[in-house]
Amino acid sequence: MNYIEWTDFTKVKIHVGKILQAEVYEEARKPAYILHVDFGEKLGIKKTSAQITDNYTTKELIDKQVLAVTNFPPKQIGKIMSEVLVLGAVQNDGTVILISPDLNSEIGAQIS
Repeated sequence: MNYIEWTDFTKVKIHVGKILQAEVYEEARKPAYILHVDFGEKLGIKKTSAQITDNYTTKELIDKQVLAVTNFPPKQIGKIMSEVLVLGAVQNDGTVILISPDLNSEIGAQIS
């Protein structure tokens, strides 16, 4: 394992967001959704794609709180510009389980 310094970790900004909208990403090479995630007043609503179709429907995702890295530069993923990286745990079968606070959190709260 490669260890990182504490200062490396402090550079990564992870915030709590709430999924406002989820739609099937028709043009994706692998099944995915386009997510619109609200990070509150400071960060606003950000868009991303997520390959989480095995474990979630678009309806189940609405209002779900998630954790996301919010300070990566935007990245073009097919037709959309991904603005954040929603975090999930990759299972042995390759599916992804989203990481969420265990209690409702303030939208935009920073993880430390």
